[in-house]
This record gives sequence, structure tokens and C-alpha cells, in this order.
Amino acid sequence: MAGDDFSHPPLPPTTEGDRLDWLRLLRSRRVGIATFRHLLHEHGTARAALKALPGVARAAGVEGYAPCPEGVAQAEYRAGTALGARLVARGEALYPPLLALVPDAPPLLWALGDAALLRTPMVALVGARNASSLGLRMARLLADGLRGAGLTVVSGLARGIDAAAHDAALPATVAVMPGGLDVIYPEENRALAARLAERGLRVSEHPIGLDPQARHFPARNRIVSGLSLGVVVVEAAERSGSLITARAAADQGREVLAVPGHPIDPRAAGCNLLLRDGATLVRGAEDALEALAPSRTRRQAPIAAPH
Repeated sequence: MAGDDFSHPPLPPTTEGDRLDWLRLLRSRRVGIATFRHLLHEHGTARAALKALPGVARAAGVEGYAPCPEGVAQAEYRAGTALGARLVARGEALYPPLLALVPDAPPLLWALGDAALLRTPMVALVGARNASSLGLRMARLLADGLRGAGLTVVSGLARGIDAAAHDAALPATVAVMPGGLDVIYPEENRALAARLAERGLRVSEHPIGLDPQARHFPARNRIVSGLSLGVVVVEAAERSGSLITARAAADQGREVLAVPGHPIDPRAAGCNLLLRDGATLVRGAEDALEALAPSRTRRQAPIAAPH
């Protein structure tokens, strides 16, 4: 709404009841991230916003509106804690500092694994699912080099480049899930996902048990880039999810980097297009670290103990 000042996020929940109210408000029908933020700023607390919602809906021409039932939010919360996951709210000390700067940052994140990774400096490493052997090798070399320099590697747990990056960067790696934390996609990465929960971190903005749909993948990608100082694209077709992540990074003011490929290899077309349009060329981890150094200094992201 015009005139609203969202420069200062609302105070995060301080009790389990507050946390459940946040979850219930966020899961209510017709309440997206912008509406969630507006309601909190307008009404002060999630509980007050929940009480006001039917009237707000009625004023918008929606009759008979009811917020998310309390039992639904409680069931999701129990399912998440049963997994061993924790719910991290925007405004809490553990919430990723760079992601908090993104206008459409998720108010709540489910986190399974080493949640302390959320406060480390991160770089996204993404690319083709049908990656070449050289692309996979490059992804592993980059992930290992970035991890060795104290950066946490973020990706999307897809097959190909994503999986290779996660595997090489363990334990300094975060996987952003396109569905619920407990829904592993693709199935072939189930063992890798288990290792991430044990030694790295998996995060999701979605309810526990939600199967990923096509619309969830671009939304996932804006979190991948939002967590990161920059996005490195290893291999990507001209029209691919990796380029969506790169565009999100550019929109968020993050660095965009790409590994060049042969001009007639379709798996390199997206990377070469990014380079033509001004992305930083990456031949190895040293190039990425040099390009990210100014952003790392400027953002002053906290650095964890050596991995």
C-alpha cells in the first residue's frame, strides 16, 4: 500500500504462541508476503492481524473469509519439529542477513541441519541438470575452493551442477528446497539430502509435506540468490532456471558470475549470454573470490569458524 514504511521489519515472535500466530497468518488464504508484512505493520502483532483478517477480506468484497485454522498451523509446527527442523523468523538473530534485505524475503524459513550456516557469508553455485562431465568437475572445483575460502555454497538440490556443488562443499552448504523440507526432489538426491541434514543445511519457506509445483521453482531461486553475495552459473541453457536465478541476483543487487563454455554447446548458451551482457567471467574459485571480495567487505557478513 502506498505510503507504508517497511524499512524496519516488525519485531519477531518471542514465544511459541507468537510463532504459531505468524505461521497461521502466513498460511492464511490470500495472504502473501506483501500482505503479511502490511498486516503486521498495520495491526502490530500476528494475533491482532488474524482477528482483523475477516473484516479486511469483507472490505475487499470477500464474504465468509476465515484465516488458516489454528489446528493446521499447529500440525505443521509439530511436523517440522518432529523432523528436527526449526522455524526461523525474519527479524531474529539467526535469520540470514542478506536475505532480510530482499523485498519479498520469506517471513518464516524452516531449517533442518546446521542453522548457524544461515549467518555465514554465502555464494550460490547453480547450473544445468544435464551437466557435462567437465561442468560437474568445474562445479566441484569451484565449491571446494569457495568452501576453503570460508564461504558457504548455496544451491537448489537439483540433479547435475547443484548436486555436485553441494557434495563438494559439505559441510559448508545450504540447499533451498522447492517444496516441503521432507519432500526430496529429485528422488535420486535423497542420500545427498540426508547428508545435508546431518552436516550441512536444508531450508524451505513452504509447509512441511508440500509437493513442489512448477511455480515453486522460480520462487525457490530468488531465495538462493537472496541468501548470497553473488551467483555463479556453471552451465545453463539459454532458457533455464539458472538464468532465472541470475536475473533474480541482478535485481537484488548481487554479483552475477558465469563460467564460459563452447559456443556450439547448448549447455553453455546461457552462461555465454550472461557474459555477453556483463557477467563476470569465472575460470576458477580465485576469479569468483576476487569478484565477490568488494561485496563481502561491503556487506560485512559474519564469518563462522573454519569449516
